[in-house]
Amino acid sequence: MTGVEPFGLAILLVAVIGTVAVLSNRFSERLRIPAPAIFLVCAAVASDIWPRLGAVPIPTVEQVVTVALAVILFDGGMHIGQRRFRAAAGATIWIGVAGTLVTAAALALLAHYAFGIDWRIAMLLGTALAPTDPAVVFSVLGRREIAGRTGTLLEGESGANDPVGIALMVALLSARGAGLSAAGQVTVEFVQQMAIGAAVGVAGGMALLIFMRRVPLPSEGLYALRVLFGALVIYGLATVAHGSGFLAVFAAGILLGDERAPYKREIERFHSSLASLGEIIAFTMLGLTISIAGLWEGGVWWIGLLLAVALAFVIRPLFVGLLLLPVRLRRRERIFVLWTGLKGAVPILLGTFILQAGIPGARRVYEIIFVVVAFSVIVQGGLVPALAHRLGIPLRVVEPEPWSLGVRFQEEPEGLHRYEVKPGSAADGVTVDDLPCGEDAWVSFVIRDGRLVPVRADTEMRAGDEVLVLADDAPHLEAVFTQKTDNSSNE
Repeated sequence: MTGVEPFGLAILLVAVIGTVAVLSNRFSERLRIPAPAIFLVCAAVASDIWPRLGAVPIPTVEQVVTVALAVILFDGGMHIGQRRFRAAAGATIWIGVAGTLVTAAALALLAHYAFGIDWRIAMLLGTALAPTDPAVVFSVLGRREIAGRTGTLLEGESGANDPVGIALMVALLSARGAGLSAAGQVTVEFVQQMAIGAAVGVAGGMALLIFMRRVPLPSEGLYALRVLFGALVIYGLATVAHGSGFLAVFAAGILLGDERAPYKREIERFHSSLASLGEIIAFTMLGLTISIAGLWEGGVWWIGLLLAVALAFVIRPLFVGLLLLPVRLRRRERIFVLWTGLKGAVPILLGTFILQAGIPGARRVYEIIFVVVAFSVIVQGGLVPALAHRLGIPLRVVEPEPWSLGVRFQEEPEGLHRYEVKPGSAADGVTVDDLPCGEDAWVSFVIRDGRLVPVRADTEMRAGDEVLVLADDAPHLEAVFTQKTDNSSNE
């Protein structure tokens, strides 16, 4: 057997595993178990059966998962966009920062006093378990989209508190000494990470947007690659400047989310696919670093299980619940947000930071983190759809649209706008001829339930329709299709 055959066999196995991983999303819907849990647990079991699979060095795992997470956060930021983020910006930042800090502190206290874990290890454990995970939240929701501020808050929190948790972990690991001196070092390092990351993210996002709009490329496929490498440049610049690269790419993604640029839809599809691949790679590689058999040694599994239960039913509802009081949410929405603070790849990635630091007892902490994450993804994540139904949280199933209809232009078209008709808006239930859009507006396409609707004067608009309009007055048009009228709000 020459060197080509073993390499071909390796490619075959990886491709088969990748295909199964992609198809597992369909299995997860039937089993009501989130796909990341399947990747994580199956990889951990496989590393026990074939120990050579678990021989991947921790530094390599850390680096690969870091790149995957940067891609996931950038895609998550683009999915949110400036418009949705502004609607819940204050609440998102407040919960993302304050919620992470109080959760880390509460977990550290519990780990120290309940299980006798050393203070420094307890603080590192609490910090690792504090962030929620965007990949898990997006995967659990699947084709379901949460309407209103609740969905934006959940997605924003899961994206914002990852950089906060990672920056806090870096600050704790780099601190020297004890007492007030160490606390001061941690505070300075944390603030520096956040400030530099935000500044680089905003500046880098603006520069990348200009680059996307003004520099043409010879091939359509290069546009998405340019944005990918631009996002990684932003991550690298922020990291080299001692800032949070994760916050930088998340902020840049938000800034680019609603902006128009050449091949923007193709760019979004490419990054969405890449984020899905990053999720598979991240959870699989992290799972390979865990031995299921080792979890039964030293009581790791029951410590992790008790911490997971306390986090889900006491710590997050109590402490993060108090922080949510100033945020305008209905009681049912509060319960849903508090339950959906899911853990995932980020806590395990932070666990690799602890392993890399060579701290005594790091392996035990890493295994505890795995147990907590497994509980969160399988139990909490599996119950999210049922809880949303029970609480009456509006979930809209977004069906895939495999067929597209588009028109290409060499220059950016002026006056071309795309809207979705919102319930109760001025366009809802109104014919094309009676739309209050002015004489210069022309409705060119109406898409309803995935089908084109013939556009005539008597064609009636319905909530959920996608409408393509040629006109100059964009702010006025947006209000017609997206804002509720006074009559509808009084009904």
